[in-house]
Amino acid sequence: MATQAPARSAHDAPAAGVAVRLLGIRRTFGEVVAIDDLDLDIAEGEFFTMLGPSGSGKTTTLRVIAGFEQPERGHVELAGADVTRVPPSERDVNTVFQDYALFPHMTVQENVEYGLRVKGVSRRVRRVKAQEVLDRVRLPNLGSRKPVQLSGGQRQRVALARAIVNSPSVLLLDEPLGALDLKLRQEMQVFLKALQRDLGITFVYVTHDQEEALTMSDRMAVFNEGRVEQIGSPADVYEHPQTEFVAGFVGVSNVLERDGKRITIRPEKIHLEDDDGSGGETGVVKEAVYVGMVTRYIVELDSGGELVIVRQNLETSSEHVLEARGKRVRLEWKPEHTYEIPKEGSGK
Repeated sequence: MATQAPARSAHDAPAAGVAVRLLGIRRTFGEVVAIDDLDLDIAEGEFFTMLGPSGSGKTTTLRVIAGFEQPERGHVELAGADVTRVPPSERDVNTVFQDYALFPHMTVQENVEYGLRVKGVSRRVRRVKAQEVLDRVRLPNLGSRKPVQLSGGQRQRVALARAIVNSPSVLLLDEPLGALDLKLRQEMQVFLKALQRDLGITFVYVTHDQEEALTMSDRMAVFNEGRVEQIGSPADVYEHPQTEFVAGFVGVSNVLERDGKRITIRPEKIHLEDDDGSGGETGVVKEAVYVGMVTRYIVELDSGGELVIVRQNLETSSEHVLEARGKRVRLEWKPEHTYEIPKEGSGK
């Protein structure tokens, strides 16, 4: 879970290995609590994702790190220095937005050079640096074009180049792939992770897309109503959800009552077989949905309730799927694939 630590001043020794530290951050908008006493540590050089639905507080948290929002309470530290009241332009961070925020009247080269120009870097040096980062983001020959002449994926890479040309310690990314189509978004996920690994810069990434978070993150924080429900590696969060919200939001999960306990099990961990009368958990296939690589089954249990099961389509066709509706089936899973979660309101 998030780190509980006392506030420190900029004069204290930096926290070793911590790129971003938030201590007791609270931010409200009128009566709406956007961030509720948040403590969070992000390590140097990691790809850290803040995942959550709209209104969960993730983007506001990113804006607090950037300095675009001022918290009513708490401290923001970058590399151990308190920057809570430091303006955005003086923080060693850069931000990439979903809408790219490129200057339409400038060429790609001029857009990338802009931050260096503001800092007073000579034309020769900024030309060399801009070309280096354009090569790095795989746009070596597009410097003379205007943004309107580029595809969405190319514009996104120009925005990335402009953000990394100043070599910030932390790169903040606010849903940067949201405007791209599915295939390009998946390609950019792989590209972004490889770029982050190559640069060694701390990436703090905001998204509402669970697949994006699971694909790219070293660690991820799941936000809900201004609070962090769980922090961990993608595998930890997916395989061991600590709350019912996390179980339901990160992928698909089944929640069952067993022996007075509330347990969760992922759809792909359940084996579905024909009901041969040998006992176990039985039911009827209420719905079967063919989605290409997998089929999703919804089974109405004889004991009450429903389970979602996902089966890979190794030999199944869409015609076979239609035949499954109404069939009696038996369900099996290994005990080690179930995890107890606290009931809502239990105080855990």
